[in-house]
Amino acid sequence: MTKINITDMLTSYNKKNLTICTVCSHSSLQIFNGARKEGFKTLGISVGEKKKYYDAFPLGRPDEFFIVDNYKDILKCTDELREKNVIVIPHGSFVEYLGADRFLTLDLPTFGNRDVLKWESDRFMERIWLEGAGLTMPQEIKKPEDIDRPVIVKYYGAKGGKGFFIAKTYDEFKKRIQKDKKYVIQEFVMGTRYYLHYFYSPIQNNAYKLSKGSLQLISMDRRDETTIDEVQRLGSIAELEELGIHPTFVVTGNIPIVMRESLLPKVFEMGAAVIEKSINLFNGIIGSFCLETVVTEDLEFKVFEISARIVAGTNPYIAGSPYSELIQPNLSTGRRIAQEIKYANKKNMLNKILT
Repeated sequence: MTKINITDMLTSYNKKNLTICTVCSHSSLQIFNGARKEGFKTLGISVGEKKKYYDAFPLGRPDEFFIVDNYKDILKCTDELREKNVIVIPHGSFVEYLGADRFLTLDLPTFGNRDVLKWESDRFMERIWLEGAGLTMPQEIKKPEDIDRPVIVKYYGAKGGKGFFIAKTYDEFKKRIQKDKKYVIQEFVMGTRYYLHYFYSPIQNNAYKLSKGSLQLISMDRRDETTIDEVQRLGSIAELEELGIHPTFVVTGNIPIVMRESLLPKVFEMGAAVIEKSINLFNGIIGSFCLETVVTEDLEFKVFEISARIVAGTNPYIAGSPYSELIQPNLSTGRRIAQEIKYANKKNMLNKILT
């Protein structure tokens, strides 16, 4: 793949007229709202047709819609989009439905380091990164035949938990596995789930300082997952499985949460370690990312995944979270992204945060 030269691409841009652009899905309302608050124009790529529900949210509606028939067609429209001075903000739906390989070739200035895609989308490489940073991950079961405890089976990629399942034996695994998909088997860790929303700036030193740049904690959430979060209404998992009802992990919403303050030092230590290791591995993660964790009854963190962009769990905090309010009033992750682009543009450093 030919490396996209962002510096050359930006020479044709009108830096006084930048447009924040993303696909109309996932966290786009928050992204557009945050960009608007920082004085940017916004453009929403809408697949199939203009999404009518945006009219109900005028402060989250993009200034302009750009209609394509399907996600692949975005790749054919880059010349037209560059003429609009767009800077692309990736989110989970954008990357998943376009495809990580295609997203790497998207010939548009994009917020963040696209090299992170191969590290987070491959479960093996993700483990090298996170364990190399000193984080504790759930134990991986290499062979399905070795399942001797409750495990969770996860497919590769960002799928909102779709298809994930619990198995307690090899026979249960064989009945549920989709053999045509790549997967990983992890021990099922008992504890409470915390999804930690960070923001890393490689160009500003006004927060939790690292070897380069600084780190902020913007918010946290839990995921509301069907049907695993409702099984207690009908009985135990074992009882339901006897009836042929298998709990699933499809994310349908996000729940705001605040953890006990004594755990915050560890939260920052983990975030900092992930960033420092990323700098060593692939020149660094940039901007928003999320560590998906379980806290055990011994108050130990186990990190089971990383999402290296804005996550939908930040959506409850468009007007700010209990954490971001201690940084700046009404600071959302979407607004923080816009602020970073605004600062980089002012300091002639866009090539430091765009790829």
